[in-house]
Amino acid sequence: MPTLATVLSDLKSKASEKTRATYLRHGAPPDHTLGVLTADMKLIAKTIKKQQALACELYDTSIFEAMYLAGMVADGAQLTPKQISAMADAAAHRPMISEYTIQWLAVEHPEARSLALQWIASKKEHVAAAGWRTYTGLVATQPDDALDLPEIESLLKSIPDKIAAAPNRARYTMNGFVIAVGTYVAPLLKQAQAIAKQLGTVQVDVGDTACEVPIAAAAIAKAHAAGGRATAKRKTVRC
Repeated sequence: MPTLATVLSDLKSKASEKTRATYLRHGAPPDHTLGVLTADMKLIAKTIKKQQALACELYDTSIFEAMYLAGMVADGAQLTPKQISAMADAAAHRPMISEYTIQWLAVEHPEARSLALQWIASKKEHVAAAGWRTYTGLVATQPDDALDLPEIESLLKSIPDKIAAAPNRARYTMNGFVIAVGTYVAPLLKQAQAIAKQLGTVQVDVGDTACEVPIAAAAIAKAHAAGGRATAKRKTVRC
């Protein structure tokens, strides 16, 4: 039976300085990053599937790869809102965790919408980013008739006035939210297009990486040029 010690040993055996340098450029903390490819993490995840307690132990190590691996293994629906919020708070300085791992877990939880709204209002950059990403996951996966469309429209309308003063990663995820609404929520397409036009180019510091900030208006237009499949909901936000 795999244990925390054996999984960490497995992660360390697959680490490389090249991969570590890549993660550091994307904001991972130097003192808590090994340098393990996500492909290798997926292989390890297959060996510890459904081991919820172990996943929580991995997350609590604060090691970037262990936290990311935990998100692959854990079932968000089995966590309490308090646990997920604590995980979101612990994801500081780890954009891949706050914007992906937390989203994966939160979207699976029945209280996902409440968590997203709570986090969006946070003054902490990484928590706010997790909130926008979580709501983005909801609009991408839930049927339109299951969504609170007036609330989503209100969030859309709030973005142009708030985005310039928002923290760096929150700006990135707010822009992504606009794109997601325009892509997946048919009743709010025109509203999302209008907001996207207002936003234009959103300035985000992506550090020493090749990452680009998508222009919302262009991204929405591209989605709807793809044979009319743009509003087909995703089965999952996990990748």
